[in-house]
Amino acid sequence: MTATPASRQSTTRALFVSSRPISWVNTAYPFGAAYLLGSGVGVDGGGGFSLAALLIGVVYFLVPYNLAMYGINDVFDYESDLRNPRKGGVEGALLDKSVHRTTLWAVVVTNVPFLVALVLLGGPWSWFVLAISVFAVIAYSAPGLRFKEKPFLDSLTSSTHFVSPAIYGLALAGPQWTGQLVAVCIAFFLWGVASHAFGAVQDVLADRAGGIGSVATVIGARATVRLAFVAYVVAGIALLFSAFPGPIAAVVVIPYALNVLPWWNVTDDAAESANAGWKRFLWINYLAGFIVTMALIVYAFTH
Repeated sequence: MTATPASRQSTTRALFVSSRPISWVNTAYPFGAAYLLGSGVGVDGGGGFSLAALLIGVVYFLVPYNLAMYGINDVFDYESDLRNPRKGGVEGALLDKSVHRTTLWAVVVTNVPFLVALVLLGGPWSWFVLAISVFAVIAYSAPGLRFKEKPFLDSLTSSTHFVSPAIYGLALAGPQWTGQLVAVCIAFFLWGVASHAFGAVQDVLADRAGGIGSVATVIGARATVRLAFVAYVVAGIALLFSAFPGPIAAVVVIPYALNVLPWWNVTDDAAESANAGWKRFLWINYLAGFIVTMALIVYAFTH
């Protein structure tokens, strides 16, 4: 049967929603910023700037990477998503079974050409980082691995999804690694762990009912919120040991930490109320991105 224009449009829209457009910037921006800085804008030892590497990397981490990360998740989480009232909007797509196979093929078709190009543009170190990044995307949701159902490993893997594009950008650019640069990466990773852990709080009851493990189902909603708060604070402290503008960017952890505080004493029975904080988190990302961007602009003009 030949697909009609209407059905093709519906499939395209489903793939678009599945890729979580609201989150595109969360992976493309870290790569772009890290590559620009690492290729010689104020970071010693950069291997030189390549417009092709920048454009291909930004486009890849903007759309195909997110389609892989969220599309694979939407396909293999379909049954549990049917019972999750949060699915169907900005917090997650609910893909009809009729587009599951198409989604997986779309992931392959959109990712492979970019990955081949990035491999050709890089070297062994960047290949290694890119391999970890792609593996983490697949392992989080794919059958047989399902890292998202392994407590603590779920938060570590989720953080890798967002930190690895930045580390890949640095690996591709080839700067000299310093303690201050490592401090930035550690801070970013802690932010990712905290953010995933807090996001798991709202689903603690549903996950337990469905037999799905997470950091929140193991240590409880209250302890998970406190873990997230501490991780945010430690991330800010780590940034204080980084080079300028890192210490200035440390202020971005403040709204994240304040956002989780209302649930400091939350019980498991009331954990679903943390969804309000999660919705705010999605918008805090843009505020944080603005502050970091302004700091980077100042840095670029002063170096």
